Amino acid sequence: MNMLRFLVLFIVFVNGSAINAQSPPSNPSTDTRNIATGLPIPSEGYADQPYIVKTDDGAWLCAITTGTGHEGDGGQHVVSMRSTDQGHSWEKPVDIEPANGPEASYVVLLKTPYGRIYAFYNHNTDNVREVKREDKGVYKRVDSLGHYVFKYTDDHGRSWSSERYDIPVREFECDRNNVYQGKLRFFWNVGRPLILEDSALMTLHKVGAMGEGFFAQSEGVFLKSDNILSERDPSQLRFETLPDGDIGLRTPKGGGRVAEEQSIIKLSDGSIFCVYRTIDGWPTCAYSRDGGHTWTEPAYMTYGPDGVRVKHPRAANFVWNCSNGKFLYWFHNHGGSFIGRMTPNQPGGAIGSPYDDRNPAWLMAGREVDTPDGKRIEWSQPEVLLYDDDPYIRMSYPDLIEEDGQFYITETQKNTARLHKIAPPMIEGLFQQWDRRTIAREGMVKQVATDTSEFEMPRLPNFNARDNTRADYGAKDVRTGFSLDLWLQLNSQQTGQVILDNRNPQGSGIALTTAENGTLRLSMNDGRQEVSWDSDPRKITTGKPHHVVITIDGGPKIITYVIDGILCDGGEDRQFGWGRFSPTLRTPLGAKTMQMGSAVKSLRIYNRALRTSEAVSHFRAGLDQ
Repeated sequence: MNMLRFLVLFIVFVNGSAINAQSPPSNPSTDTRNIATGLPIPSEGYADQPYIVKTDDGAWLCAITTGTGHEGDGGQHVVSMRSTDQGHSWEKPVDIEPANGPEASYVVLLKTPYGRIYAFYNHNTDNVREVKREDKGVYKRVDSLGHYVFKYTDDHGRSWSSERYDIPVREFECDRNNVYQGKLRFFWNVGRPLILEDSALMTLHKVGAMGEGFFAQSEGVFLKSDNILSERDPSQLRFETLPDGDIGLRTPKGGGRVAEEQSIIKLSDGSIFCVYRTIDGWPTCAYSRDGGHTWTEPAYMTYGPDGVRVKHPRAANFVWNCSNGKFLYWFHNHGGSFIGRMTPNQPGGAIGSPYDDRNPAWLMAGREVDTPDGKRIEWSQPEVLLYDDDPYIRMSYPDLIEEDGQFYITETQKNTARLHKIAPPMIEGLFQQWDRRTIAREGMVKQVATDTSEFEMPRLPNFNARDNTRADYGAKDVRTGFSLDLWLQLNSQQTGQVILDNRNPQGSGIALTTAENGTLRLSMNDGRQEVSWDSDPRKITTGKPHHVVITIDGGPKIITYVIDGILCDGGEDRQFGWGRFSPTLRTPLGAKTMQMGSAVKSLRIYNRALRTSEAVSHFRAGLDQ
């Protein structure tokens, strides 16, 4: 090696360019649902609950819980920061509480009509260093106890009051029954405050027992202030603990002991809707018609009055009011590791943690419907909102910002908090899902007549490709996908019936066949590996036409079925109705032609992944034909 070449290589190395010796991650920029495309929100390492309010001087004020350690470690505290360019840059964070004081955690913000902003949070004022568990053990984590407090800012978040104010919280049965008989109370809050005419309502999650799963028993209460929106002397603020009585919002009869992270919105008739997480496999909801004093009997949340249950694990599921009078709801669309009352201690780790599988995050829209009991909410079918390529990554604790007709959402995976702009077509599709009855033309590469049994297979995109710009010529994830849209009618439930078959003699290609219990099975083989996923049982019956959209989404690597306008979610048969496919699957294509069974009455093929809302629209359009 000559000296000049050696010097060049040495300079490259010391400047860090030698990192190309390792394979770089695939570029996620082609899919804005990938959380890596979001705008980072500053933190000290640990980052939780990145919540935003818009200040009267036009800035976005974000408050987060942060620290240099992990969640619950010493030094955990609450800070805020301002952005004047919708999250593209942030001013230097300002301590609401310092890192060298007692733990301060889980901050939420409330802006008053006159511009003052309050920050509410847990504060370990008494510097408790350990807490007893109900099973006689102890926890060293002390961030969910002590005093519920607030500070305030009158300069749009540039500084915070030096004085901290305690909020009186009424004792409940779960407090008296804890291991300290209520002398020490456990609680926290993640729910956004709600303004109700001249009052404000804050959520609080009381903990009756620490133990398995950290919070072993929990329930929701509310702190209502009838003068916080107008009273400027913070020492004169009044707070009332609701609901009436001394039992908060719990799970339905027969449910588990966990009922926490309540999220609230208001309806047009003044009612309040509350949804919260459980370990039962379904979120629970309740309505109040009297400002939070009393609530309907808690019930598992359904897609509509007396409808099918929504599925969700032990994770934050938040709901927001939107300016158009509708609602948006964040959840994870599966039954959690406790579905069917499974024990979390099964051998071999088959069940996993009840906090797992917060990836992807799903979004659905809600609208009001009239019932004999007052306004209630019915929900659309959901869309994949955000995902990470690593299925073990858990994103949660979002906030929604609506500005100039655009929707933004924050989230955190506990290490990095981010801000994302939601693609307008997704939002529009969700809000219009009940009424739209049109067929998407974008990406349609084949429409097949009913009297066809074989046709030339259109070119579908590969899922990944060789990246010739990389020094090692490794893989590039192109995040493509495709959808099959068909009406079919089966004459029997016999398994193995061929609906569609593009496989070549070596077995590569796509096949859609009938499987057990009235299911359809999609298989894809690229000559190196095969993946398959079934629809939910008993959704396909004989002698009746069914509309089926199967989407292979190469962003989150997920296969979904929408049957007769309903997204398969696994029902009570399985935890997941949607399935993952291998990120190394190269291509869905096999033979040059596609065989089509006689059960198919119409077929459309798309060289992109249809959204759920498009699949629902296609079903409605088909009903009109």
